[in-house]
Amino acid sequence: MKWPVLILSILTLAAPAAAQEQMGDPSFHPVVARPAYAGEGPLIQLDAAHGSVQTIGGRYAGFAALVQADGYRIRAGEQKLDQPGALDGVDVLVISNAVRPEDGGSPDAFTAAEIAALDAWVRAGGSLLLAADHAPYGSANETLGQALGVGMGKGYAFRFEDGRITSQMNFSSEAGTLGDHPILRGRDASEAVSRVRSFTGQSLSGPPGSTVLMALRPDDHEAANVQVLGQINNRVEGDPSTRDAVLAELARPALPAQGLAFEHGRGRVVVLGEAGMLTAQVVKFPADSGREDVVFGLQTPGHDDQQFALNLLHWLSRLEGLR
Repeated sequence: MKWPVLILSILTLAAPAAAQEQMGDPSFHPVVARPAYAGEGPLIQLDAAHGSVQTIGGRYAGFAALVQADGYRIRAGEQKLDQPGALDGVDVLVISNAVRPEDGGSPDAFTAAEIAALDAWVRAGGSLLLAADHAPYGSANETLGQALGVGMGKGYAFRFEDGRITSQMNFSSEAGTLGDHPILRGRDASEAVSRVRSFTGQSLSGPPGSTVLMALRPDDHEAANVQVLGQINNRVEGDPSTRDAVLAELARPALPAQGLAFEHGRGRVVVLGEAGMLTAQVVKFPADSGREDVVFGLQTPGHDDQQFALNLLHWLSRLEGLR
């Protein structure tokens, strides 16, 4: 099967798992020119109780390094969300790519009791960053999203650029695909975000009153899974004139967004349909494989994802001075 190099998730999944290693990029050492907090800043808790591989010591090591450079404290959340004390002292809860229980007893990553506890915590003034990217993460987080008023596409969002499929989405102020929000304006012009890139995810819809931070285009689509995405790519590549028919048969229109921000009761919520943009990762291949390592996330050039990550946490932690 021939895969276009821009489909990052396919690129990393195409090789046998034993022949590659996906990990946090150890060369990423972020420096924040103007840290938001000095001393003991707000506490970020990264959920570690729902099977995610996005851990502080693993694929989210770059995120952890970035937020610490900005003055935050960060810890892993090992308890289920409905357990006593699970969210005590937490200023911002981060959930990234939570997965279904291994016993297969539920299609959801979270129990009804956990969702009720989290909803109540946010409504009382808590702040939540929820990242759930391409299948199967949308399905595992769908019920939690519904409690927040968020719809999830649950597949692989993609578009055609220069006649080729890509699942890496670029959003820019120039193209009108970045919204108007303090997260994108920052504290001053030096923190303004003008270009954001995502690295393969799903699409989203938001509740009334939400702000679309990252707007998908009207001609963007979503495939149910990576196999269907490959079928679309191969059939259109073989005969570009069939594109509309293939899309009608195998894809569906994407939901309007890949990033959202909104108030929920007295609390604040940011939902991203892509988790890799908050990481600094590398996919390493054996030296004799003939394949170059793949680097993606915060440390790659051509976008403002690092500032975007800082700004969204500034908004969630209620940093003063955002415009």
